[in-house]
Amino acid sequence: MTKQQPSRPSIRLQTVSIDCADAAAMADFYSSLLGWEITWRDGGFVLMRDPNGGAGLSFQARPDYTPPVWPEQAGQQEKMLHLEIRVEDLAAATEYALSIGGRLAEFQGRQDLHVMLDPAGHPFCLFTV
Repeated sequence: MTKQQPSRPSIRLQTVSIDCADAAAMADFYSSLLGWEITWRDGGFVLMRDPNGGAGLSFQARPDYTPPVWPEQAGQQEKMLHLEIRVEDLAAATEYALSIGGRLAEFQGRQDLHVMLDPAGHPFCLFTV
């Protein structure tokens, strides 16, 4: 006798939460980068939502946070995720990200995108279509 799988309930990705040392600094950076408003603050936790209805971002301060190393190196903290951010003008978006506290990663593996580091050291990629 085959057990019938129940129908899938409504499930939607709402928020990607990112650990860091300073949640306020991260929220300020991504708010400026993406043009999103911060919707909630609670001590070491900050939330922002995509105004167009997509998944939001939140930042959680952790006293034991260790920034990832990019590119990955044996024995070092590896990245757990990175964001892929589509832009219209790669040079302009890179310049803007740098002006608000982002850093260009030392290692760039491709010429059609820029690997950046946010204030907590998480890599994110800026790319055009």
